[in-house]
Amino acid sequence: MDMSNLMKQAQDFQQKMNELQGELAKKTVSASAGGGMVSVTVNGKNEIVSITIEKEVIDPEDPVMLQDLIVAAVNDALRKVQQMTQQEMSQLTGGMKIPGLF
Repeated sequence: MDMSNLMKQAQDFQQKMNELQGELAKKTVSASAGGGMVSVTVNGKNEIVSITIEKEVIDPEDPVMLQDLIVAAVNDALRKVQQMTQQEMSQLTGGMKIPGLF
């Protein structure tokens, strides 16, 4: 295989990867817990964009319940972002699992 061709392919792949990362950063996923009492939205960079908490779930006598709902919603949203990222990366790599990419 021609080394210059291989380098060109690597550069093209890197450019596509950068474009995909930019696109993923703009996408968001949402998850909720407690029957929708706590909702979390996360972007493709794994940043929390918003958290919505219904006032009915705010009980000063039971902060642990609210904490648990927030943790559950955040973890679910992060799992969804990971799945979205894997799907997008899989399209880029043709389904090939490349260690360190995702």
